[in-house]
Parts: sequence; structure tokens; C-alpha cells
Amino acid sequence: MIEENKDNIEESNELFEHYNFVADPGQALLRIDKWLMNRVENVTRNKIQNAAKSGLIRVNGKPVKSNYKVRPADDISVVMPEPPRDTEILPENIPLNIVYEDDDVIVINKPAGMVVHPAYANFDGTLVNALHYHFLQNNSKHPLPFLVHRIDKDTSGLIMAAKNEEAQSFLGRQFYDHSIERKYNALVWGVTENEGTIEGNVGRSEKDRRVMKVYPDGDFGKHAITHYKLLEDFGYVSLIQCQLETGRTHQIRAHLKYIGHPLFADNAYGGYKIVKGTTFTKYKQFVNNCFALIPRQALHAKSLGFIHPNGEKMFFESDLADDMIAAIDKWRKYAQVGMQLK
Repeated sequence: MIEENKDNIEESNELFEHYNFVADPGQALLRIDKWLMNRVENVTRNKIQNAAKSGLIRVNGKPVKSNYKVRPADDISVVMPEPPRDTEILPENIPLNIVYEDDDVIVINKPAGMVVHPAYANFDGTLVNALHYHFLQNNSKHPLPFLVHRIDKDTSGLIMAAKNEEAQSFLGRQFYDHSIERKYNALVWGVTENEGTIEGNVGRSEKDRRVMKVYPDGDFGKHAITHYKLLEDFGYVSLIQCQLETGRTHQIRAHLKYIGHPLFADNAYGGYKIVKGTTFTKYKQFVNNCFALIPRQALHAKSLGFIHPNGEKMFFESDLADDMIAAIDKWRKYAQVGMQLK
């Protein structure tokens, strides 16, 4: 199951169905780990149990433990953080900004413009292709990375991958439990309150499946929470910090649009136009000059905190991408001279 816009997915722990089975009407009660061993090729019971611990085994849409007893007509799914591979992944010698690496985990500072996983219209040039090459060059035990989350193609910043299935299950459980610490820096239109929380289900828009929409009544989509804090006030735009409590597709982008503060230069969510400010020609030219500096949404995955499979608490921070620094500096100078371009 590959979504239409896999080239444009924000930080997410959205899961993709790899297997689906429906138990026979006469199915006798049987532990689900044993039941799946007879239906999924080349899998061990230990792998199934680890997947269940990470919430990746679903029965009738709900996660179950490995000792769950399969019942007649149960709808059983095995889901994973990455879409099923429908094509061979080729290694590509693409430079990587590696922040940290050991035998279990690798943390990358991803540039804007790089797709995380090969999919329709993006079969090469992705982070997975680059990691595949890197792992082969370094004789890693597993030549392909095990994804535990993703960030959008045009979002820069920190992303991690596991280097074996055990680490993937361990880290995946933290995403499932919402215990991963993820903070972003975002340049947004308008000036937010000093701090706040946005809560509202996020799901695909009925009018345009390429974008997400907030459904505040909870009648559609998935539960989503974003915390934010004002870092700098530039008058017509502001720099904020966003902390994800959940990780839904385009969560930050959809949530910020919902509260009237779309990301600066975010074309899909209304930020690639003048949202706040004046109608003066000089101001319009100033904004267009800022757009030229950062022709993508102004969002950067700034920090990442998690528990390593060895039990150690780890925390990483990254510098903002050059294009985002340039846009912020331009707005900062504009604010400092008292909006003389009015």
C-alpha cells in the first residue's frame, strides 16, 4: 500500500500494511505469533513477538500482544513504518551528514529536497538509497536501513534509522508510546501566543488527497497533538518551536494552518503568499526576496531524543539549514529597523 504522495511526507509514525489475513470461520483459538508463523515467509517467532511489542500486529484494527488468541473471522494485519518495497533498492553514493552511528542506530541531518524512502516518482536519490550504499561500504551486517520514522522531502533536519530489526522494534515502540522527543523550528506567518497546544484530528482532505486537514470534532482522521512556543517575534512572521506529541503525516503543517499561522513558503498549506503585512509594493518585493531564499516550507527537525536499545538516553541537536537561516536573518533585520519597508 503506497500512498499517492510519498515524495512529500512530514515526520510521521504512520504505518503501512505489509500483510493482511482473515481467519477462517472455523478457526480454533491459537496464539497469534504461532498463527502468523504459518502464513508469513522467512519469519521467526521472535520477530513476530518483537513486532507485537511495538504495536505492529493489529487485529480488527487494534494492536494486540503476541499471546492474543486468534478467533474466527479476525481481520489480521502486519504493519511497518515504511511502505512495502515494490522495487529493488539500489545503493547510491550520495553524501550524508552523519550525526551519530553505531551498530544499532544511525542519525542523519537530512537536507531539504531529499526524499526518505523510494516510492512512486522517486525511485532513486533517496535517503534509503544513500544509506544502503553507506552500509555496504562499511560492511554492515544488514545492507538496508530499517526506518522507524520519516520527515517530509522539503523539511530539513534530524532523522534516525535502525540498523537491525531488533533496534527497529525497540525504537518503534517509543514512537508508538509517544516517548520520542522531537522538536522543530518553524518560521510561520503572524505572531503566535507565547506558547500553546494544538489538538485536532489530522486526516486527508476530502477535496485534495495530497494534503491533510484538521478535523477538530474528531469525526475523521487520527488524533494529533502539537505543542508550540514562540522563540522570536519579527512582526509579520515569527520563529517558533514545535514539539510533536504524536506524529501524523503533515501534522505540523496542517495544525499551523488550522490556527492561522501557516509555515512561511509552504505552498501546499497557504504559506507561499503574503498572509500578514501591508499592500505596499516594497513590502511585496521584500517578501518575494524572502521566498527566493527558501523555496520550500520553513521547517527544520531541530532535535531528537530517544532511549538507545542499550538503555542509554540519547539527545541530538542540529543547526538550521542555510536557506532557513538566510530567511530568518532577513526577517530579523526587517524587524530591527522598525518595518521601514511599509
